[in-house]
Amino acid sequence: MTNKVRAHLVIEGLVQGVFYRASMAEVARTHKVCGWVKNNSDGTVEAVIEGEKPSVERVIEWSRIGPPAARVDGVDLRWEDYMNEFDDFTALTRWNSY
Repeated sequence: MTNKVRAHLVIEGLVQGVFYRASMAEVARTHKVCGWVKNNSDGTVEAVIEGEKPSVERVIEWSRIGPPAARVDGVDLRWEDYMNEFDDFTALTRWNSY
């Protein structure tokens, strides 16, 4: 039996303009999770991640550090019901909604 989960993250700090979205997409694909990541107009980065619980947790762990040029001040994590609505992981363009 699989243990699929969904996490909704909002990451605060110096997380825009430092390749955070592209790096998260690469990490997410490496761990075979699906979802999206985007910049918000308030300077935060937001992501929804779905997949096997251990893989989602690894991406969440990475999100607390981010790429080398980032400074993560906090991650607001909310667990949501798994919806199986994504086929891949996408770094969305600025401020668009999914």
